[in-house]
Amino acid sequence: MKTERVANTDVRYRRTGDGDLAMVFVHGFLDDQYAWDRLIPQLATPGIECVTLDLAGCGDRTAADGPYDYDRFAAEAGAVVDALGKPFVIVGHSMGAAVAELVAVQRPDRARGLVLVTPVPLAGVHLPDEMIEQFRSLGGDEAGQRGVRENLSAAFPPAELDRLVATGTRLRPEVLRALAECWNTGHPQGEEPSTCSGPVLIVRGAGDGFVTESMVDDAIAPRFTDVTAVAVAEAGHWAHIEQAAEVAGHLDRLLAGVLGSEAAPVADTTAPRGWTNAFAQKSATAFGEAFTEDVALEASVLIRPVEGRDQVKKVMGTASAIYESLRFTREAVDGPRSYLEWEATAFGGLPIEGVTILTRNADGQILRAAIHHRPLGAALRFSTELRDRLAGEIDSDHFHQG
Repeated sequence: MKTERVANTDVRYRRTGDGDLAMVFVHGFLDDQYAWDRLIPQLATPGIECVTLDLAGCGDRTAADGPYDYDRFAAEAGAVVDALGKPFVIVGHSMGAAVAELVAVQRPDRARGLVLVTPVPLAGVHLPDEMIEQFRSLGGDEAGQRGVRENLSAAFPPAELDRLVATGTRLRPEVLRALAECWNTGHPQGEEPSTCSGPVLIVRGAGDGFVTESMVDDAIAPRFTDVTAVAVAEAGHWAHIEQAAEVAGHLDRLLAGVLGSEAAPVADTTAPRGWTNAFAQKSATAFGEAFTEDVALEASVLIRPVEGRDQVKKVMGTASAIYESLRFTREAVDGPRSYLEWEATAFGGLPIEGVTILTRNADGQILRAAIHHRPLGAALRFSTELRDRLAGEIDSDHFHQG
């Protein structure tokens, strides 16, 4: 590991590893660059350089003068990216996610991907004054900051909790107020669809009471065109700390797609990405874009296969709306086949697990999908629900009749 400085500034950044692709990490509210130290060693992708930095007023830069706003943070993080001089994937947590997006859209020629970890919307949260004041007034309040972290987390490692509470307490009160105002007010670009052209991964802690599923679905994911959203179990607002290994696995899967597409544009992970994106959007149209005209769908919830793009996309669009939650936990690619493990809930929290096998053609479109649900009781109930929702559109003899 080595530390360098952006010329003629007080911006220092740490570099770990060596490779042709950089992964740049931007910390969130109250935190510092060392908040990524549990996650980075868990990354398994070779040939990646990992880079961290402190935003102005935070971490090792508590003495930095203002302003403390998104434009200043994006300029400084962007200067680090420019100093690296290589393609990059940028990862941001909480308010750092907004900074990461601004850096990525300003450098479309080198940005290869964007990861938003429990992100606040770029347009701002817009809490009422009495609620945002609770965050503005946390300067120097050790007990208050500890309470916020404990209330919004599910499995914070005690040692890291203590360290970050100490880190946040060192922030000057005027800096902390400005940071809270920054993420609450947001940035004008957040009011428009994002111009980020690469793959976007949104990682949410399933137990996060601040960045909720509805916030992601309504205010964040719809702004992107190539987006996958996943939820991490037993994690809250600091998912990258609470479940570092699982979050690192999601990052590795994104990196596999990025590196695969650069090395061989045809033999990449387009099929699984298109599939997971369609689930995130819960859209029949999105599924249709991933399929061949004669695609065939086999599933444990089907008595016999459904064939043809129009029919299959109706089934998949309807099925995706039945799930109350869905996260893809593992992925593997072997030639034209992709294997996706997943966990979901439906029908008021009923757990369902399964494996999906996708077979794609030379153009990356899905020509066959096989979906295996378990346990049997949940699969039968799912089949009946599909039959009822698709009555008049798909022949009922495709489904369980019980």
